[in-house]
Amino acid sequence: MRDLASRLPSSPGFWRSPLRGRRFTAVLGLVLLVGVTVLFVTGLLSYAAYNPGLDPVNDKTPDKGILGFYLFAWPAGPAWLYRLNQGVHVTLGLTLIPVLLAKLWSVVPRLFTLPPVRSLAHGLERISLLLLVGGGLFQFVTGVLNVQLDYVFPGSFYPLHFYGAWVFFAAFVVHVALKMPIALRALRTLRDERADDLAAPRPDPPTVSRRGALWLVGGGSLLMFVTNAGRSFDGPLRETAVLSPHGGPEPGNGPNGFQINKTAAYVGIDPAETREDAWRLVVTGRTGTVRLGRAELLDMEQYSAALPIACVEGWSTSDQWWRGVRLRDLAARVGFEDDPPDVFVESLQRHGAFRSGALRANQVADARSLLALSVNGETLSLDHGYPARIIVPAAPGVLNTKWVTRMTFGDLG
Repeated sequence: MRDLASRLPSSPGFWRSPLRGRRFTAVLGLVLLVGVTVLFVTGLLSYAAYNPGLDPVNDKTPDKGILGFYLFAWPAGPAWLYRLNQGVHVTLGLTLIPVLLAKLWSVVPRLFTLPPVRSLAHGLERISLLLLVGGGLFQFVTGVLNVQLDYVFPGSFYPLHFYGAWVFFAAFVVHVALKMPIALRALRTLRDERADDLAAPRPDPPTVSRRGALWLVGGGSLLMFVTNAGRSFDGPLRETAVLSPHGGPEPGNGPNGFQINKTAAYVGIDPAETREDAWRLVVTGRTGTVRLGRAELLDMEQYSAALPIACVEGWSTSDQWWRGVRLRDLAARVGFEDDPPDVFVESLQRHGAFRSGALRANQVADARSLLALSVNGETLSLDHGYPARIIVPAAPGVLNTKWVTRMTFGDLG
């Protein structure tokens, strides 16, 4: 019976790796402390960039309640703000995967300790640990699937990732409060391994040192960084992003040869609807409704802006030269000469999320915010939004609506 018990995961003798120990776990934990905090902050900023309080169409978590306390009007500059924030959020999340897996491996014996609950305080700690591990794995898995454009999980990514983040971070804060003193003591002192409850009582002979194991984890994180970060750049660096759907060379040549997420065919755009004799932009505001064809839009004063496109999956383009009509000039056509308000934008898109989107007044008022008709000196291609698309500085890519057919100016709340 004693020999059988030693072969069960609940027995300390079952775990024989000489690498486990408080100092090893503490180093990984401190890296995650910094990294997860940055992930949480950039995640909140990413959500705020959608201006979810503006109009229900932008908000994919309508019942968030007090969890929406941090929301504010997303600024229209600098133009690279969302590109930087989302690039950091996604790239850091992928880079931390080896650290997270190593940390979970280092403490896995504790999941099998008996009795499972020794006191009320210990029971609360175990619940927080369950939420921490489950929430962490859920956030990283759904995030990776979203980055890979592989929506295999049930339900919308936005509310799942939003609520999962709050559950995970709440458990993370509790765990840090409970374990930080222990981690700091482990880092400050050379503890007696016999008093180390994470160290194996009868370890196998080492094949690598703990320092070597940490270097191995760091190497894995570096590999994740190198094979993913390049999608936030153009040129040779993009070709290093071999694990990213938008890595590799640009999808074509010429002025329209830069990245997109979804083609016109994928979202159900009928090319016949975009012909100059068929398409009209309907603009509604304080003084009524006007209908403008492409020729009439081209007759209005044209402006240019150098702006990137950045998406929630973490990929982005460099600045493209867009040219078209300022949003605030379109607002002026329907009675908002001096005070452009919010705008609700609708697309010809047949299906999929963000067939429409809303922009705040500060975004409409920015001189770089355009209803673009051309890019890099050439008429927009159909996949890039012909006959007209929105381009706004610092906004998530999905709010730069393509194939625009209707714009309604007014206070959206």
